[in-house]
Parts: sequence; structure tokens; C-alpha cells
Amino acid sequence: MNTKKSANQIDKFEKQEGFTLIELMIVIAIIGILAAVAIPAYQDYIARAQMSEAISLASAQKVGVAEHFQTNGTLLSPAWVATGTTTGKYVASVTGTASDLDSVVITATMKATGVNSNITSAAVELRSDDGGVTWACTSSAAQNYLPSSCTAT
Repeated sequence: MNTKKSANQIDKFEKQEGFTLIELMIVIAIIGILAAVAIPAYQDYIARAQMSEAISLASAQKVGVAEHFQTNGTLLSPAWVATGTTTGKYVASVTGTASDLDSVVITATMKATGVNSNITSAAVELRSDDGGVTWACTSSAAQNYLPSSCTAT
């Protein structure tokens, strides 16, 4: 058996090294598709996190309202504004108003810049019509940016 090869004889089974151009293009296409799906989902996640700050800051005011009502039997003055200047990284202001009918509204307004474009200047309202015993949450933002306990208007 002759194992010696001649100079013009070609090996049919040479080892391939690296990737072909088509394989690289397929990988890039797959990465592009995944990015096209992931980026919008990530943006929604960021908007939800930013809205949670508004709800958290507004919810912090609920305790004071309920405590005042339980202690005094009345709401704060009708022109009540949340104690101090309540702001956050994404929240421009948290304000409150009260009426003579045991109705209280705490409003958290998102900033106009530096927040997700889907919730720019959106407002979240926490409303109590029984002196702070129960609260309802509404918002001008789309429902998918809010927790399940809060409904969009």
C-alpha cells in the first residue's frame, strides 16, 4: 500500500478553520432580532421603575393624612400641600389637596426631562374619600407603566 502522495494530489478532507461568512451573518441576524425584542421591553421596565418612585413618594404622604384625620377628626386645610418640597430623581413634585367632604388627593407629577419619554410629565393621583382609610390610584400614564393596584384614566 502506497501512503506517499504525489505533489499534484489534493486532500479531500482538509480541516476547516474559522467560520464562513454566511455563518457569521446568521449569528449577527439572530443578535439583531433579539435586540429588537429586548430593547423595547427594557424601556418599559425603566418606565415602570421610574413610575414606582412617584407612587412611593405619594404613598409616603398617606400616613400623615390618615393620622391627622384619626387624631383631629378633620382633614388638613383645603389648600394642603404635602409637607416640604417632596421631589425625587424622576418626580418633579408631590402635592396634596383636601376638601370639606373628607376627600384628599395626593398628586405626584413626573419630571418633563430625564425620564422615559412614555411617562414624561405624567401624573399619579392617590385619592381617599373617607379621610385616608381607603385609597384609589389613578394616573394619566398608560397602564403598562403602573403597578396593578393603579389604573390609568
